[in-house]
Amino acid sequence: MTIFLTTQYLDEADHLADKIAVLDRGRIVAEGSAAELKRRIPGGHFRLEFADSAALRRAKSLIDGAIDDEDKLVLEVPSDTSLATLRRLLDRLDDAHAEVEHLSIHAPDLDDVFFAVTGHAVEEEVPVP
Repeated sequence: MTIFLTTQYLDEADHLADKIAVLDRGRIVAEGSAAELKRRIPGGHFRLEFADSAALRRAKSLIDGAIDDEDKLVLEVPSDTSLATLRRLLDRLDDAHAEVEHLSIHAPDLDDVFFAVTGHAVEEEVPVP
């Protein structure tokens, strides 16, 4: 049985739908499961918080492409957010004695997918040509 659900609430689609089609101006611009769509776009990262600036600097020196915020003692590391990648990252930090005080994982959501495939946010009105 197939049931069609139309919604602008992408959290709803993420939780309810097995397959999602993203429409833009009446055309399907992407389709797949929520997980497949999220994997297609960049934007995932690990957010690492450190107790002191020395640990932050040691960590940053080990990781290409990391973005630091010295004031907040935070380092954002672009990643595919997989467990294997996280293990490798934590092993490198541990070997360098760069102790992480707090870690969070940020993966793209369907809003990020929508923006990536359409070039505009869900809430914006897009003029029809």
